[in-house]
Amino acid sequence: MAEAAIPSAEDLAAAGLRLELDTAGAVATITLARPRRRNAMTGRTWTTLAHVGHSLPSSVRIVVITGEGPSFSAGIDLAMFGPEGVSGETSLFRQAGTRPRDRAALDEGIAEYQAGYLWLRRPDIVSVAAVRGHAVGAGFQLALACDLRVLADDAKLCMKEPALGLVPDLTGTKPLVELVGVNRAIELCLTARTVSAEEARELRLAELVVPGSDLDDAVADLVAALLAAPAEAAAATKALLLQAQGNTLEEQARAERAAQVERLIALSAQG
Repeated sequence: MAEAAIPSAEDLAAAGLRLELDTAGAVATITLARPRRRNAMTGRTWTTLAHVGHSLPSSVRIVVITGEGPSFSAGIDLAMFGPEGVSGETSLFRQAGTRPRDRAALDEGIAEYQAGYLWLRRPDIVSVAAVRGHAVGAGFQLALACDLRVLADDAKLCMKEPALGLVPDLTGTKPLVELVGVNRAIELCLTARTVSAEEARELRLAELVVPGSDLDDAVADLVAALLAAPAEAAAATKALLLQAQGNTLEEQARAERAAQVERLIALSAQG
């Protein structure tokens, strides 16, 4: 299948994003780039993220998500809920209605937003969230959508949606429950309290916590270590790990056998 065109720099900027590919084409860095709004996100941010995910070159193996300035993301831009909405976008309140077609349209719109997060779980890439400062609501869920999270020691995580009369709907509830358990997830969501970087590490919400000045270097070291494994073996292993929790031991053993057969055949053909 032909790769779609990567969004232009202008389209990315309009969505509050910036995209950089390293010289080898193996690492894509996506920066949330609305620092004056603490990198608050809108519907355009999420649909453009989905576009980026579908258009990255096949050479990309690692995707790093970070934020410009002192915050990862303040979450959803609350202007989305105002009567005027965000410039160039439709207000969510205007889309809400009780008629079946209104409900269907709203459901479809949210599904398009979720697509901006779902692709980060693809087996052929490893996604890394580099979080400094606040990661609130949609920002917290974006970090949860990534495979790995590296936090600066000033990071503050908060699932804010229930306090706003909403629910977390950007694919964050499943990884949160899987990481901290349903009881702790209920407590974190319904109190909407802030989780420090140190507590995040204790709760398994972070793989690594480092001083803020060391965040970029820590992420670079992690990326280098991840790239050390051959791409095909890395993708096959991630695919196995993603299905492990839903499989019985027998099912997972069968999946391991099938994956290893393919790997052995491929290696034999190479040499």
